[in-house]
Amino acid sequence: MSQPLASNYQREETLDVLYDISQLLQTGLDREALSILVDLTETGVNPEALAAVVHELRRESAALHAASQRSDAAPTGNCR
Repeated sequence: MSQPLASNYQREETLDVLYDISQLLQTGLDREALSILVDLTETGVNPEALAAVVHELRRESAALHAASQRSDAAPTGNCR
């Protein structure tokens, strides 16, 4: 196996294991998000900072979803 192929194979194997662990821990991360987070940590981004960003994005997403649900359920005032 050539070096790039072996390296790519090892990366996929590692990502498979990380994804399995992620599923067991019920992180809610899909393979793509997990891969991006791994890439960022490999480039030197602080993992705790990444975790904080993911947590904040989820919180904001939930707040936007809740606000959207409230506005969809609000009466329009056009009924008589």
